Amino acid sequence: MTSPTTSTSSAMVSVAGLKRCLSQMSMLAFKATTSGEEAWAHTWSRFRQSRFNARRIRKRVVFKHGDCNVIQGNVAKRRRKYLQDIFTTLVDAQWRWTLLVFAMNFFLSWLLFAVVWWLIVFTHGDLSEEHLSGNETWVPCITNIRGFTSCFLFSIETQHTIGYGGRVTTEECPEAIFVMCVQSIAGVMIQAFMVGVVFAKLSRPKKRTQTLMFSRNAVINHRDGIPCLMFRVGDMRKSHIIEAHVRAQLIKHKVTKEGENLPFFQTELKVGGDGEEDKIFFIWPTTIVHKIDSKSPLYNMSANNLLRERFEIVVILEGVIESTGMTTQARSSYLPSEILWGHRFQSLITFKKESGEYEVDYALFNNTVEVDTPLCSARELDERRAMFNQDGIEENSKYLTTGNCRMGIGLFPSVRSHSSDTLSSMDSLSIDDGHIEMKLPTSPIPVTITAPEENVEETTPLTNGKIPNGTFKNKSLILHV
Repeated sequence: MTSPTTSTSSAMVSVAGLKRCLSQMSMLAFKATTSGEEAWAHTWSRFRQSRFNARRIRKRVVFKHGDCNVIQGNVAKRRRKYLQDIFTTLVDAQWRWTLLVFAMNFFLSWLLFAVVWWLIVFTHGDLSEEHLSGNETWVPCITNIRGFTSCFLFSIETQHTIGYGGRVTTEECPEAIFVMCVQSIAGVMIQAFMVGVVFAKLSRPKKRTQTLMFSRNAVINHRDGIPCLMFRVGDMRKSHIIEAHVRAQLIKHKVTKEGENLPFFQTELKVGGDGEEDKIFFIWPTTIVHKIDSKSPLYNMSANNLLRERFEIVVILEGVIESTGMTTQARSSYLPSEILWGHRFQSLITFKKESGEYEVDYALFNNTVEVDTPLCSARELDERRAMFNQDGIEENSKYLTTGNCRMGIGLFPSVRSHSSDTLSSMDSLSIDDGHIEMKLPTSPIPVTITAPEENVEETTPLTNGKIPNGTFKNKSLILHV
């Protein structure tokens, strides 16, 4: 059995908890009644900050989905200028406002002409009691009009040429005939204008850009010995983009020679399917290339200072829609953190022998693979290449493999043979009186040298890049790599 003291203490604890709960509820009620608007405003501001700061924290000029992060402020007479171009304003407006204007135009036009019809029949005396009682000798302006509701129904029938047959304009009032003509013309103009707005909004080429894709990241690697910046574009529809061409602009801070600060200076990047021509045959995902040469603004950029740079590369894809013939433009952008150094896009096009068609796997659209790429800038790489070509292999082999350009001799096309199947040429061989010596690449590659000796064919493996003395009687070599 529980003691009276224990039961009393538990009762006191429960009472204290109940008081605490009531006090908290009263505080919440007080806040809701006294500072409800302030709390709502604070919550809404925090929601907007958490929603929009995530995408604006990087200070993009163009978002990944193509919208521009630009707003216009302090524009003089903005509303008047928007109303002067009401068609474009309605096309650019959101659907809820377009549909609201669409409905209000018809409703207000019906209401306006209903008031005009009511004034006509009222001034003519058609709404008096004696004429509404059924006097057969009285000829009204409009038959079967009993009040404003009848005038509103007649306005709708006249504007849309419904013609139920219950209400008819007579020859008694010329003004009624004139108003009927005016309303018919006005109704056709309003209907044509609003149908044009809705059709232009439905078929505008901006919606076509939703099926045009840009790769999530851009990559930097070597193609044919030249450093290149690459990104991938794709189209999910079967209808193609005709006369598709690509542009790219680098937006970066610049200080002129006169000391003028240009915070958003735009520099055009030469891009294309091959790095030269900007027009592409856009039938499947295409990798767009920008060659980082001496004319490129990225010429002095290395892998170390890539993330320290502050710039944005805006890419633009333009073309004509095959199905509608309208011009469309898709946009995206890449920040330094979205550029992968030493990566290459994975191939996503395969040929299906069963159906005889080329299949594009869009699951691999953003996939990249790592490749060997020098970490130095293109400028430093060209300087080392020039020094290498001028002084030769012996004196600069150590210099080429130090610093950020830690790559083998095979990177430099001048020491490769003309055949793409060989890893080395006869220029890398040195023949002395005592032995034959060959300089091998950094990675060990098994090489076998075979030479004839009178009617005997011997095969001797190469040891440490040297062949023992007296192995061959002549110096005719056959290399098997």
